[in-house]
Amino acid sequence: METIGICKKGKILIVDDDPSVLRFLERFLTKKSYEVSIAGNGTEAIEIIKKELPQVVLLDIKMPMMSGIEVLKEIRKISPTIGVIMITAVQEEETAREAMELGADDYICKPFDLEYLENSVLAKIVLMTG
Repeated sequence: METIGICKKGKILIVDDDPSVLRFLERFLTKKSYEVSIAGNGTEAIEIIKKELPQVVLLDIKMPMMSGIEVLKEIRKISPTIGVIMITAVQEEETAREAMELGADDYICKPFDLEYLENSVLAKIVLMTG
């Protein structure tokens, strides 16, 4: 069954080691007409970024094996223009500051304010598409 008339707003990658967060954000953003990819870890995220070049990455900070900060550094090597919004369950000023210094565009704490999250994503896409 083909869907006609749905305009995709932009391409987003969600990176989180918590499957429930991935599913929740994927459903929310898909309903808002974004093209959404998901990754459960940093290594998977970097591979997807290289292939798909999303406009925005929602990136969890605390992940096993490769932290969000490490992934952010790799994203900036791939493309300085990809919008990166750090997401975390633990608010740490030091980590937030480091993420912003490394080129993150925003820092959002869980539980999410969905309106703020959507506005932040949309702002990054608008900036990229001019």
